Amino acid sequence: MGSLHEECGVFGVFSQTRRAVASSAYYGLFALQHRGQESCGIVVGNDGLFRDHKDVGLVSDVFPPDVLQGLGHGTMAVGHVRYSTTGGDGRLNCQPIVVNHSKGHMALAHNGNLTNAFELRTQLELSGSIFHTTSDTEVIAYIITKERLTAPSIEEAVERAMDTIQGAYSLVILSPTKLLAARDPYGFRPLCYGVTKEGDYVVASESCALDAVGAAFVRDLRPGEILVFESSGIRSLTRHCGTRPQRTCVFEYLYFARPDSVIDGASVHAARIQAGRFLAQEHPRQADVVIGVPDSGLDAAMGYAEESGIPYRMGFIKNKYIGRTFIQPDQHDREDKVKIKLNPIRSVVNGKRVVLVDDSIVRGTTSGQIVSLLRQAGATEVHMMSSAPAFLNPCYYGTDVDSRENLIAAHHPVEEIARIIGADSLGYLSVDHARQIAAAGHAQGFCTACFSGDYPAGVPRYDKKSRFEQGLSQKEDHT
Repeated sequence: MGSLHEECGVFGVFSQTRRAVASSAYYGLFALQHRGQESCGIVVGNDGLFRDHKDVGLVSDVFPPDVLQGLGHGTMAVGHVRYSTTGGDGRLNCQPIVVNHSKGHMALAHNGNLTNAFELRTQLELSGSIFHTTSDTEVIAYIITKERLTAPSIEEAVERAMDTIQGAYSLVILSPTKLLAARDPYGFRPLCYGVTKEGDYVVASESCALDAVGAAFVRDLRPGEILVFESSGIRSLTRHCGTRPQRTCVFEYLYFARPDSVIDGASVHAARIQAGRFLAQEHPRQADVVIGVPDSGLDAAMGYAEESGIPYRMGFIKNKYIGRTFIQPDQHDREDKVKIKLNPIRSVVNGKRVVLVDDSIVRGTTSGQIVSLLRQAGATEVHMMSSAPAFLNPCYYGTDVDSRENLIAAHHPVEEIARIIGADSLGYLSVDHARQIAAAGHAQGFCTACFSGDYPAGVPRYDKKSRFEQGLSQKEDHT
């Protein structure tokens, strides 16, 4: 519960027959809701005509039955759940983005963050392009559209665009007749596809969304791969495959993804269990009980208990009717949410030495409040364990950590952090072990830049999250 925004989630479906594909997109987005809780949207394609609806809010709120039915039937749909990495969180920046141009319509959903978005947007604006959002997704849409004007097909346009855009991106795209999926050459963000028993093709950020619509998992997209779904079947374009070393975000396994997902061949649940085991090996403690912070700290807590032999117990009750704390942009609001979100079970922790396992520690404020809750419930000792390494650096590839300013580990040693959050001791998972937990799959390498400072795709020249919302004078200073 480290006050982090999650990734976005993308979803697409291609059907050979007209059906209620909007419903499939709805259930897929519902399964991906953990990846973005600020806004969502669905676009349905039917014989080249697009119907779309998007708004700020959760999937269940934005798509009541009448709105979902109003999208009608079609052969394709693309959906998106979002939080803001680049651009504000208002309706203006909701996805998917729909573009109308001389070659037809295009709808685009994006998960990730470009490192050269500012430069590309500046170039496009100077050539006459007019932007309607402050999201880097619109930059991608413009680049693809620009290439489509001369390219013989939408897939060729996307392939050319990938020569220009840099950074992290998983894309799902609708054209009048095709559904496309593309993953950046580093493979930062996950993307997979499956097929339903009716023969519909489904693309999603995580395999749990395939399960939600009854699609059997086929495989993950390779880093740099473009898949084209059309009436004649599936085609794979691989010109960008192998051009960069794979660097899947290791934090997908530690925090972002749902435990029932499989990413690049590795079970997220198994990875988190193993993270807990490694924590117990690195930071053994004398304690009476191991508890986890719901929800993404629970699996690691189980692993710590199994490895240490200390009993695992459910130490908190979580209020299921409140969003995750980090989606609150204001720190005061975030703190208020923590107070009503978790309640310790006194009979489990009263008079006990407690090992408390959480998924991460970012600012430290939330961790301090949780430790305080346990103290108030009678815990005699609280030993805090983070199943992620210490955050020392900003992320430029899709995680909303854009400054070292609020990263507690960047300014204080471990012993002092323990004192600040009120814990008797503190332990972080090592970076080496973080890499090992994901290595059970077929990914060849992992990005650990937020922990190690090694940025495989470089860093943007102008790295503020709100860079597209700055005044013109500021923009001129960075061109």
